Amino acid sequence: MTARTAAKTAAKTAAKTAATTSTDRLARLLALVPYVVNRDSVMLGEAAAAFGVTEKQLIDDLNLLWCVELRAPDPYCPIDLSYEGGEITVAEAESIARPLRLKVDEASALLVALRMLAGIPDLDDRDALSRVIAKLETAAGAAAAVSSKVAVEVDARGGTGDSARTAVGALRDAIAAGRRVHLTYYVPARDENTERDVDPMRLLVVEGNTYLEGWCRRAEGVRLFKLDRIADLSVLDVPAEVPDDAEPIDVDAGLFRPSPQDEAVTLELSPRGRWVADYYPCESVEELGEGRLRVVLRTPDARWVRGLALRLGDQGRVVAPEAVAAGVREDAARALARYGLA
Repeated sequence: MTARTAAKTAAKTAAKTAATTSTDRLARLLALVPYVVNRDSVMLGEAAAAFGVTEKQLIDDLNLLWCVELRAPDPYCPIDLSYEGGEITVAEAESIARPLRLKVDEASALLVALRMLAGIPDLDDRDALSRVIAKLETAAGAAAAVSSKVAVEVDARGGTGDSARTAVGALRDAIAAGRRVHLTYYVPARDENTERDVDPMRLLVVEGNTYLEGWCRRAEGVRLFKLDRIADLSVLDVPAEVPDDAEPIDVDAGLFRPSPQDEAVTLELSPRGRWVADYYPCESVEELGEGRLRVVLRTPDARWVRGLALRLGDQGRVVAPEAVAAGVREDAARALARYGLA
């Protein structure tokens, strides 16, 4: 292996590690305090080895804990910790040792989500998930009975129906075999279906939606493809070739990352048009009463918003900027003129 290849491999590994740092770190922080409290004191090297991190990473976690304040009768109740001399001690953290008590709605929501997760095809370690559900049902008591009355069906290829099983199963097989896939993919920004070859990297769930992350040969970059927008999928007899410098997308902060240059478009939606807030990434969502919403979208090209407004009809309207609203009126007038209704 050349030095350049080794450097690329190290950079790629670091990128993948960075993509999960926030989630992993939160799990460590939640487990670190009771781990130390239950042992009175722990050596720095021992704790680092137990959590599978370096001593430097563990020290960074401990420094972050200085900022944690527990809810208590006193107005200020910070965690008191020390790692002087390589020995970690934690005090004033007794409330963390108290058992977690879930409310009925919290336990019900968690059980519904876990049962939906259990319905995902080809799920790894399904037995462990089943044991978690059983334990939570036992602990939840009456809340478990409430959750059993809720049935969740996730529509299209991002859910748990037959088409979902076909798409998810095919993509899992392609990833395992290292094969390229061909997608017919709907792009709402241009209101069109596109054909593209993609080298799959992973499947992930973000904000309740399932995505394929892969190297798009058409865009020459890493892209996320929402499964319910894949109109057609085929696995090609071609090896996937993800470039060494392709970095996974950090989804910890969500998917919506507007550019300062994007145009802000404000729409007011009727109760029947509220689906827009669920289907499109919104910068802000405001309740107007009686089921109506005001949403702000950011886009580099407002032409697709004009198409969206036409499809909405009386379910919504563009209120700003005026240039986009005027464009919608002109598009509507031209369409009506073709039918002799202008």
